[in-house]
Amino acid sequence: MACQCSHPAKELSENDALVKSDDPAHPANLICELCRLFYDHGWVTGTGGGISIKKDNLIYIAPSGVQKERMLPENMFVMDHETKEYARRPEVYKPSACTPLFMSAYDLRGAGACIHTHSQAAVMCTLLYEKEFRIANIEQIKAIPKVVEAGYLGFFDTLVIPIIENTAHEEDLTDALQRAIKEYPGTTAVLVRRHGIYVWGETVWKAKVYNEAIDYLLELAVKMKGFGIPPHIGIGEEKHYVDAKIYN
Repeated sequence: MACQCSHPAKELSENDALVKSDDPAHPANLICELCRLFYDHGWVTGTGGGISIKKDNLIYIAPSGVQKERMLPENMFVMDHETKEYARRPEVYKPSACTPLFMSAYDLRGAGACIHTHSQAAVMCTLLYEKEFRIANIEQIKAIPKVVEAGYLGFFDTLVIPIIENTAHEEDLTDALQRAIKEYPGTTAVLVRRHGIYVWGETVWKAKVYNEAIDYLLELAVKMKGFGIPPHIGIGEEKHYVDAKIYN
């Protein structure tokens, strides 16, 4: 008689009910959609970067080593937020090395989603600035939340994003990321030198908006730097940094 014993590891790997849904707003489907979108932007090429979404007490995480434009719902890992144990762990894939950093955003910020990209604009800004990135008096800043109080930053406000040093292994960034989150209570992102950026938000859609707005500002800052214009200067001060003939 064949053995009828259950195999917990196999059941854990094949818990497909957690990731298969016809609802396009299901986290597993959204992660695939956003991975393709971010790949098209050049933010998550070569399997780099990652995305995670929280729904109720479950954390959905894109796996390591899978090409982002080919991501499928069944590739997803699912973790119980309370126990920090996997509710679904595909045997053929590795858990994302970003997992402890995503969890930091959930635990310390109450985030609903976290995005990690290898945006070139993000990497460039970490080469141009030492401890933090600052930009002011740019319309797109109004898309970024104040975090410490209700509402969003205004046109005349300064966006500040901390920069932490990179490590040989992604998970080793966790302590530095957590320190930055605590030291900068108003931030919704952390830059990693020569590496990329982590951005989070209350929902996946807010995280997406914040990430897009921040990347726009980072790219703009790189271009401003190319003209010798500090991104955080006051309105009108740019005239002191560029060729006067531009204003003639």
